[in-house]
Amino acid sequence: MRNAVYKLPSDFIERMRLIFPADKFPQLMHTFTEKKPTTFRINSLKINPSTAVEDLKRGGLSTERVSWYPEAFILRDAGKKELQETELYKNGEIYIQGLSSMLPPLILNPSPGEYVLDLAAAPGSKTTQMAALMKNSGKIVAVEQAKERFFKLLNNLKQQGVTNTEVVLGRGEHIWLKFREYFDKVLLDAPCSSEARFDTTNPKTFLYWKEKKIKEMVRKQKRLLFSALHSVKPGGKVLYSTCTFSPEENEGIVNWVLRKFAGKVVLRKINLKLPNLMPGLKTWGGKDFLPEIGYCLRVLPNSNMEGFFLALLEKINSISA
Repeated sequence: MRNAVYKLPSDFIERMRLIFPADKFPQLMHTFTEKKPTTFRINSLKINPSTAVEDLKRGGLSTERVSWYPEAFILRDAGKKELQETELYKNGEIYIQGLSSMLPPLILNPSPGEYVLDLAAAPGSKTTQMAALMKNSGKIVAVEQAKERFFKLLNNLKQQGVTNTEVVLGRGEHIWLKFREYFDKVLLDAPCSSEARFDTTNPKTFLYWKEKKIKEMVRKQKRLLFSALHSVKPGGKVLYSTCTFSPEENEGIVNWVLRKFAGKVVLRKINLKLPNLMPGLKTWGGKDFLPEIGYCLRVLPNSNMEGFFLALLEKINSISA
């Protein structure tokens, strides 16, 4: 492990030592020092992948297709700025997005004609991806609380040619009061402590990290997941995800909701084949989680992908308010 890793908070490093597999710990910690390549998604509402790649090639930009998602690409030998200068980007025909961030919509797999809730939507990377998966049919309700981010979301939807989405400026915790058991599927990419985005070359990414921050996030995540499960129909699914490593915000949240809504909500296995996956943790802080928490998935960081947490819940019976 290189010395740069030790710029990170010592308490955070020790927590990672307990979370990461021991044999992979040095390698995984080193990813906090690496610059990730620019990755992007082809907007199938406007252009097909082969045409987009040919356009980029003519502009001198080399790409590598991602094996598990035909619309996803890695930009090689160039950076984000060069991609943003292309007409493809300006026309909303591509969307710059982290590869791990593309996983939640793919796992939730919204279909054309379905009603879908995006509970923490801005800036719109996953909203626009779901709209493309749904071929702009059905309906997405995208919720954002912060006014500045709300307008950023509106702008991205317009640029990407999304027409099936209603944007709501408001608190996601309260949305279920208006849309009780209304949606077929809900995406909750929850606000979190963002530990997977820590970068040793940019101290601002981890400057304010404290375990107290994790506790604050847990309270918000529980309220949002409560809202998500009251908003989805019986038989519907909720995809819960974060870009953090903290078990309190990941397995702990899922364990809490399974106990709270026992007999109403179950955890489903996720069909995802990637080499950098591990199952949910069995225990944390001296407390055992439910056995099915192993159905959760952790995406381990590597040279192309950030760390991520994924859990697919199904509501099997109505939940009283």
